[in-house]
Amino acid sequence: MGTSSSSMISLISIILWFSLSWATSDSIHGDFLQCLSGQTQSAHPISEVLYAPDNSSYSSVLEAYIRNRRFNTSTTPKPRLIITPTHESHIQAAIICCKKHRLQLKVRSGGHDYEGVSYVSHLPFILLDMFNLRSITVDIENERAWVQAGATLGEVYYRIAEKSRTHAFPAGVCPTVGVGGHFTGGGYGNMMRKYGLSIDNIVDAELVDVNGRILNRKSMGEDLFWAIRGGGPSFGVIISYKIKLVKVPATVTVFRVLRTLEENATDIVYQWQHVADKLDEDLFIRLIMDVVDGGRSGEQTGRATFIALFLGSSERLLSVMNRSFPELGLQSSDCIKMSWLESVLFWTNFEIGTPVEALLDRKPQVLVHLKRKSDYLKELIPKAGLEGIWKKMIELKKPLMAFNPYGGKMAEISPSATPFPHRVGYLCKIQYATNWEEEESEATERYLNFTRQLYNYMTPFVSKSPRASYLPYRDLDLGINLHGKNSLSEGRTYGIKYFKSNYNKLVQIKTKVDPGNFFRSEQSIPTLPYQMVTKCVPLSNIFLNSHCFNEWYT
Repeated sequence: MGTSSSSMISLISIILWFSLSWATSDSIHGDFLQCLSGQTQSAHPISEVLYAPDNSSYSSVLEAYIRNRRFNTSTTPKPRLIITPTHESHIQAAIICCKKHRLQLKVRSGGHDYEGVSYVSHLPFILLDMFNLRSITVDIENERAWVQAGATLGEVYYRIAEKSRTHAFPAGVCPTVGVGGHFTGGGYGNMMRKYGLSIDNIVDAELVDVNGRILNRKSMGEDLFWAIRGGGPSFGVIISYKIKLVKVPATVTVFRVLRTLEENATDIVYQWQHVADKLDEDLFIRLIMDVVDGGRSGEQTGRATFIALFLGSSERLLSVMNRSFPELGLQSSDCIKMSWLESVLFWTNFEIGTPVEALLDRKPQVLVHLKRKSDYLKELIPKAGLEGIWKKMIELKKPLMAFNPYGGKMAEISPSATPFPHRVGYLCKIQYATNWEEEESEATERYLNFTRQLYNYMTPFVSKSPRASYLPYRDLDLGINLHGKNSLSEGRTYGIKYFKSNYNKLVQIKTKVDPGNFFRSEQSIPTLPYQMVTKCVPLSNIFLNSHCFNEWYT
């Protein structure tokens, strides 16, 4: 009785605050909160997970999962209300009531959206923050696990390792990344050459659709299940995923080898391009190109860092390297043996010997202002091209490039198996990364410009028609959808880069499952215009032929 009374008092106070704060606004008011209350179960009162701007915890809840300081300023648009669900009924209520009151709903998992799209909007919006829904249930006997969307990758890895040292899951190397956003966009990591992406190892999911229904793979159907594994958060709110665990050795081997331009970095990078996607699939070698002090006469120089995970012994690793990539000059002293779980810490730049419990810490090691962009290589960069790239990087100083090799399992999976299309024929993915500490807007513009300059310089060397990009490396430079009459063509501008020909199928599925385009953002999948739907195909058979698409675009 006491809990129920306090929940009612809390709800009444929030309603009063809304009424006083937005008395002249029809965007949100007490009716919205009453709608939320009416849509949830008395055993799980939603008032306990609501944070209005006058709540003393509002700012700390909002800022707790902002991972890019560019979007943590006094001028950054803030949500009208934050909902931190602890029960699936809270998600259902948020969807139903936001839809009824025409409010945009933003959904945040770990907050690593590089452009802040999951928690920033210039329209009135509600933030659904999933961090409380983080349960992980591991079934080692059947090599499966159910993982809620609010869990972090570090928590997933730790809970799997609690049950078995020889099981893992192929996903990202940053332990504070949230499962929801990572899996929805594809989910790559340093085992993708062995086991593919995260989405290639998802076998079921629970989703709340635009009508508030909770669906699993069977009830949502294979088309929607296809779309939510790599197509982004345009189709509903994911509650949880069922994942397939993979086998890893009890002991793996890692190394980190650095070479500057004075140590023949250009030739080694050139050779890396030749072999990185063709090496033993147990071996993943990331290349990072950046600029450091220490060149001749104290000038800055280029540095190539090679970071590896090998699912095997150091002896076998040395054999593979001596046979396939001797140019790096790997020595036995470079090789470090550890458990797979410990290798996650190594890849995140923790000191060797750091307790694995560090993976349960949800706070990133650093918080900075940042900008990210992405590209793909389909052809080798010639040595002269590499020399020009080094020169440009030294001129700009700040951006680095991380090259992540493909091949192996990635080349065996059809580009249409999931919405993620960049499979066979791609040598590697490139991430452009710029971090800075300065708060001034002038500094932000300067560093954004540096990143764009390097991206533009790389144009002759990277994929074309389209120039491909990786969805989880969100980049609003590729285009923004205003969701007006040109929504389909605006969506195609960035959609083709992220999804290639899979974009059309995503639009078709979106139109079928969310015809009102409720789940929308600056780079979401749009719906088909009404005229196109009625002309080309009935909604009962939404899969359009290419003629209708081509006619609309032209």
